[in-house]
This record gives sequence, C-alpha cells and structure tokens, in this order.
Amino acid sequence: MMNDIVLYIGIAAAVLGVGFFIWSRISTGKTLDRVEELIDKAIEGDTFQESFSEERTSRLETKLTEYLRASGVSALNVKNERDKIKTLIADISHQTKTPIANLVLHGELLKESDLNPEQEECVDAVLRESDKLRFLIDALVKLSRLENGILSLNPAKESVSSIVTEVASEMRGKADKKGLYIKTDLPEEDIKASFDRKWTTEALINIVDNAVKYTQSGGITLGIKNYEMFACITIKDTGIGISEEDIPKIFGRFNRLESSRNEEGVGIGLYLAREIVKLEGGYMKVSSKLGEGSEFAVFLKKE
Repeated sequence: MMNDIVLYIGIAAAVLGVGFFIWSRISTGKTLDRVEELIDKAIEGDTFQESFSEERTSRLETKLTEYLRASGVSALNVKNERDKIKTLIADISHQTKTPIANLVLHGELLKESDLNPEQEECVDAVLRESDKLRFLIDALVKLSRLENGILSLNPAKESVSSIVTEVASEMRGKADKKGLYIKTDLPEEDIKASFDRKWTTEALINIVDNAVKYTQSGGITLGIKNYEMFACITIKDTGIGISEEDIPKIFGRFNRLESSRNEEGVGIGLYLAREIVKLEGGYMKVSSKLGEGSEFAVFLKKE
C-alpha cells in the first residue's frame, strides 16, 4: 500500500515537473516573441502604444519599450541635427560663392587699370586674400561634411599609378611657376588598392601642394611602394624640412609651425588629407629632417 502511494506521488511529481517545464517554455517563448516584436517595431520606427500587466515579465517588456522609445527619439534627434548641419553647410557654400567671385572679378578689373605701385600692391593683396578665403571655405565645407557623416567615401579597387600620374600632372603647373620639378617613380607592375578616387586625389593634392609651398629649389618626387596589405604612395620633397618635435603638430587643425609663418596657407590641408585617408582604412607617416626635405607616405588598403 505504501509503495503504491509513493509511486502515485512520484508520478504526480513527474507530471507536475513536465507541466511546469512546458509552461515555462511556452511562457519564455511568448516573452521572447514579444521582445522580438518590440525590437522589430523599433527598427521599423513604429510608436509604442501598449498596455502591460504587473507581472515581472510584463514589467521587463515595459522597460524594454521605454528604452527602445528613448533610443528612437535620440536617433531622430541626431538625424534632425544632421539635417540642420547639412542645410547650414549648403547655405554657407552657396551664399559665399557669389561675394567671393565678385571680389575676385572686381580685383582683376582693377588690376588692368592704370595703377600706381601702391595701388597695385593693394589689389594683389585683395586677390590673394580672396583666394585664401575661397580655399578656406571650400576646405571647411568638405571637412564638415566628412566629420558629420553627411558625405561618405565610396572606395573601389583602382590603379595606384593612375592616380599618382593624375596628381603629378595637375600640380606640375604650380611647381613650374616656382622653378621646381615634379616627377614620378612608378613600378612596372600596375598595383591596385581600394580608395575613393575623388577624395584620395583631394588628399594627395593637399600634400603635394604643401610640398611645393615649402620647397624653394629642387622639386617633388611621387613614388609607389608595394606591401602585402597596403599600397604606399610616397611624396618626397627637397624643401625646408620639419624638426622632429614639430612632426606630430603638422596634422593639427589650423596648426601652423613657426617656420611656415611666411608662407601662404590656413593650416587645414594636411588635417583634411589625413582624415580622408583614415576614413578609407589607411594611414599616413612622415619622415623629415630640418633643412633636408620631407617624405610623406600614404598607405592605402589593398582590400
């Protein structure tokens, strides 16, 4: 008799255990389904208008809903702020083009007039500062678009020799005016790397322009080195060079070294170049000695 009672109790306990297990699985499954549903709604941008009971699982759903709602509001605020910045940048770019163009036009018209030496000097200063202002605004607009994620880079696998040849050709006229050479030292092999052609060209031109600016004799040589994971573009000049302690400073925003104060510039070209290369997954290195020239190395990812 006692054995039968124990057997019945055992069977009842087993049934209860199985029942609890099944209920727990169903309850957990419903909770997970509910959580998944809430996350799907958040991804789709739906608003949450739900009623919950006071059960613990329901309280968890409520907290998750509040979190997702707050995250959605934050994401929307970020998007709105980004749209405002985008509009502001577009307005600045558009509204400043005409006044600067008029300054340059009237300055050039004045330059063609019969001016005395003092007046010619003033006109040259107006043209020079107008050109600097135009470059500064263009650089700031580009930089702001990159930093705020408004403009994204689209790397594609392209010939490194091709972009080096293009940059050298574009900068040769400016070098000729200073009596400098620009030459290329390219490998026979057509090395390819992954980069955004438009923006990488912008970065390289900023570096070469800097080299031309601070080189008084000799010239600039553009080369390519091939590594396993990177293609390296080198820009070597015979300019004034950079002291070892000043090398970390040259990529600072609006940072200009004492040795470069007499040269035209706003101190943003190298910073912009580094940001572009960094966004492509690459990096830059500099080696230089004061009075012996500098070499900039731009590493572009192959994949």
